[in-house]
Amino acid sequence: MKNLIILGSTGSIGTQTLEIVRNNPKDFRVVALTANSNIDLLRKQVEEFKPSAVAVADEAKADELEDALGISILKGEESLSKVCSSDEGDFVVNSLVGSIGIVPTLAAIKKKKTIGLANKETLVSAGELVMKEAKKNDVKILPIDSEHSAIFQCIGSEGKFVKRIILTASGGPFLNYSFKDLENVSVDNALAHPTWKMGRKITVDSATMMNKGFEVIEAMHLFDVPVEKIDVLIHPESIIHSMVEFVDHSTIAQLSHPDMRIPIQYALYYPKRVANALRPLQLDTLKTLNFRKPDLEKYPCLSLAFDAVRASGTMPAVMNAANDVLVEKFLSGEIRFLEIAERIRKVMGRHKPKRISSVDDVISAISWARSEAVKHP
Repeated sequence: MKNLIILGSTGSIGTQTLEIVRNNPKDFRVVALTANSNIDLLRKQVEEFKPSAVAVADEAKADELEDALGISILKGEESLSKVCSSDEGDFVVNSLVGSIGIVPTLAAIKKKKTIGLANKETLVSAGELVMKEAKKNDVKILPIDSEHSAIFQCIGSEGKFVKRIILTASGGPFLNYSFKDLENVSVDNALAHPTWKMGRKITVDSATMMNKGFEVIEAMHLFDVPVEKIDVLIHPESIIHSMVEFVDHSTIAQLSHPDMRIPIQYALYYPKRVANALRPLQLDTLKTLNFRKPDLEKYPCLSLAFDAVRASGTMPAVMNAANDVLVEKFLSGEIRFLEIAERIRKVMGRHKPKRISSVDDVISAISWARSEAVKHP
């Protein structure tokens, strides 16, 4: 039986993880749950799964939940690291949103807990540091993102023979828009993803394709390949979740319906596979599988991610933090959709990247970028 710590249990990945636990009670036990502020759902989860530790990042909401449940609640952002540093739990599902996920991941690694990673920012902002610590502590980091899970499954034990990693992207809600069409798109337009049901922030990242840029950086760290060996293809059907081309020009792909429970389950049970009741893929019903190269004029955020990698050091953390702020500004109606990329580019242009020697370097870069993204037009 695996003992799970679920960071971000009220989000999309967290709730789907708990669905798998609910359906397989003999295989998993929940020892800790954390959330930011959705205490109504968290309360129901605590009552059902009865974890020994509960943490809430929003301290006022934590007090509310403590009063409602009559139990002690860990409070504040530092509480996320506390649950990861405890002796309980051997598998951490990190489904947090944002750079808040970095420090808890490092805390879990130091306690030699296996990581199921769905928090992109951990590797985007601090990938070199995190992977170094994981190697030092002999800790497995298992990808939960559908694309990286696909790559992980395709590579198997043949990592040294990889010629190219091909990340697929749906193209998001603006697949058939021109660049000019994007000038006046609304928040509702950006949130209308054609194939995946996700949180608001990641859905906007999919619309800008910054999400795919993040995945390029993640893949570079997870699979120890140079960015030059990573390509992106638009695949609107979202059936092939990614591909790996080997040196002999064989290409292996992982196919399934777009359902996050598949990569979550794969990570939770790795190295085993188990049956489930999800919809099987029936190849005879697939009429077409389409691919095209992304239009970098329409998706400038993807180019910014490659620029950040080439600049190296703290630049990816700066790009990520600026994106966090500017997506929130877009969602609140303060800026237009196309301003997200424009302003990220300006913040990156004002930054002099520094080599990362500790997590403090990352946190400092994130703080600077957030400030710059807020105060400059």
